[in-house]
Amino acid sequence: EDVDIPSRRVLITGATGLLGRAVFKEFNENNWNTVGCGYRRAQPRFEHINLLDSIAVHDIIHDFQPHVIVHCAAERRSDVVEGQPDAASQLNVAASANLAKEAAGVRAFLIYISTDYVFDGTSPPYKETDVPNPLNLYGKTKLEGEKAVLENNEDTAVLRIPVLYGEVERLEESAVTVMFDKVQFSNKSANMDHWQQRFPTNVKDVAAVCRQLAEKRMLDPSIKGTFHWSGNEQMTKYEMACAIADAFNLPSSHLRPITDSPVVGALRPKNAQLDCSKLEMLGIGQRTPFRAGIRESLWPFLVDKRWRQTVFH
Repeated sequence: EDVDIPSRRVLITGATGLLGRAVFKEFNENNWNTVGCGYRRAQPRFEHINLLDSIAVHDIIHDFQPHVIVHCAAERRSDVVEGQPDAASQLNVAASANLAKEAAGVRAFLIYISTDYVFDGTSPPYKETDVPNPLNLYGKTKLEGEKAVLENNEDTAVLRIPVLYGEVERLEESAVTVMFDKVQFSNKSANMDHWQQRFPTNVKDVAAVCRQLAEKRMLDPSIKGTFHWSGNEQMTKYEMACAIADAFNLPSSHLRPITDSPVVGALRPKNAQLDCSKLEMLGIGQRTPFRAGIRESLWPFLVDKRWRQTVFH
């Protein structure tokens, strides 16, 4: 029996990761012929590709001939980047540059996922035209990646996004969901950062933005360059933790707000809020309210399921 395969083709790197899974699902469910590739967790669902293997990258792109490539793969853990600068630079910069070259070879529209950490956080909100000044190596490698893809392929969109959360396989997959255990185990007090201003953003929303951007681009070749997308609820980690407690009717009195800037780990911008008006003016965007999104994401990890009755009825 003939299966109707959609004519629009999209390739997603990092399809095994938190954002990549959501992007894969979004395109796949909206009538795109979708191929995802990953590295450590690829099989059996996704193509196993090492993005540092330029021949493998060339082959998959030339075999599949995608119209769009969404490049989600990156080393995004700031402290890991500081500890392994060469490996991070290989993935975040060199692999991105090569991907952009290969995309140009088949005239594919590349969406490179970047970060709010390209800014130093001293004068928010940041427009796409504002001058980046990353404070940590992660931000620097992502900014270098931006420059590399734009130099190698003018048909590129850079999409800068902030801290992400969503349906996780493990709580550690997101800097937002990782707080859930500290919230749930209220028998011991937990220090929570109340200095850095964040804008938690649901991966489903970023996925929708990627698809909308891709579909607009198919109709209008002028769609390229740098864009910003972000949730619009400003919260510190302490405030997120309190909102998580609230979403599950859990106590929050054991959570302690720490208002000093952190002294360990990579430097973080105090407030790198992204101005999203450029995408909004194109009619692109989607935002899930934080409490609704976090409840959906964390529900499977709720230890005491007795709350089920009170929270959902």
